[in-house]
Amino acid sequence: MRSDGQAGAATGFVLAAFGFFVAMLGTTLPTPLYPLLEQRYAFGPLRVTVIFAIYALGVIAGLILFGNLSDHLGRKPPLLFGLALSAASALLFLLAGSLVPVYVARVVSGLSAGIFTGTGTAYVIDLAPAGRRPLASFVAVFANLGGLGAGTLLSGLLAEWASDPLRIPFAVDLGLVALAAIGILLAPETIQGAAFRLRLQRLGVPPEVRGVFLRASLAGATAFAVSGVFSSVAPGFLEVGLHRHSPALAGLLVFLLFVMSVAGQALVARLPDAAAAGCGLLVAGVALLAVSLAVDSITALYASAAVAGLGQGVVIRAGVAAVAERAPTARRGETASSFFVVLYLGLSLPVIAAGVAIHYSSLTGAGIGFCAAAGLLALGVLVSELRTRA
Repeated sequence: MRSDGQAGAATGFVLAAFGFFVAMLGTTLPTPLYPLLEQRYAFGPLRVTVIFAIYALGVIAGLILFGNLSDHLGRKPPLLFGLALSAASALLFLLAGSLVPVYVARVVSGLSAGIFTGTGTAYVIDLAPAGRRPLASFVAVFANLGGLGAGTLLSGLLAEWASDPLRIPFAVDLGLVALAAIGILLAPETIQGAAFRLRLQRLGVPPEVRGVFLRASLAGATAFAVSGVFSSVAPGFLEVGLHRHSPALAGLLVFLLFVMSVAGQALVARLPDAAAAGCGLLVAGVALLAVSLAVDSITALYASAAVAGLGQGVVIRAGVAAVAERAPTARRGETASSFFVVLYLGLSLPVIAAGVAIHYSSLTGAGIGFCAAAGLLALGVLVSELRTRA
């Protein structure tokens, strides 16, 4: 501990990673609870996908509104604001008596995730021990995706055995957010703050990177669309199609997806053509998902989550690296922000389309149709990558 009462850089690195992890954990707590929310408020799969998509739009708003705020104000104030939004989301779920607070909670949670996606990553890397930047980048990825997975698992386990499954997960989350806020307060600041000035994050793609950007963003949007379907529709399929009324199983399913996504990111350096390999894994993942829907197989469902998650991790890390490598230094920030905006649009719009299709047809038919569309898009990017390499 330093004389000013703040932790040193090494301890601050751990505290920053913990705060990032907790913020992302809070965003996925509702995932295993969607079937319970459907029963409580008497709505169908279309409303579930809308609730989920609102979160993604909140993330986009957070990226645009607050994406570059920490470069001017310092890292800690935006992160503390993000944790305050996370706490507000949990409180709204705790007090909800209708769907209106649920909608607001998801928007607020998305804003929190939008802040942490950029600023949390930068803060963890800032506090990395000397010469350990690659490790810090992986820790930031683990805090992000690991937090997303842990949120579904924690919520699913609590909902399985707790007396009030729609409230206790959020009460636990409030305690974690309080600990995370204390940690951020104790961690050292890494940017000298200036006067407050809200500037929208610019979006744009330089001409010299457009080809790479198009392939990377299409593959990434497909990967996010697949994870969005798993996070919104798959818990309902477990209950309706497979007759497994278990929030714990739903939480474990999405947890597996995100854990394998972390593994995929770690695997990228060992793959000779990571972008093509990631697309191939996505095609295999959605094929397994289609099989699980067609024959009502829980084994194929979990296998599809593992393979698709691995593909997602490979595609995202390879895409970020390719875009950052080719973008001019002066426009790297806006290019990366544009990339993530496309990805989160992929998380929201296809999921709503899947909800509409389920509403007018069936979960099985709509799910197989989604798998076909996602598989063809990933396959198209795969062919384009191979032709470009050739």
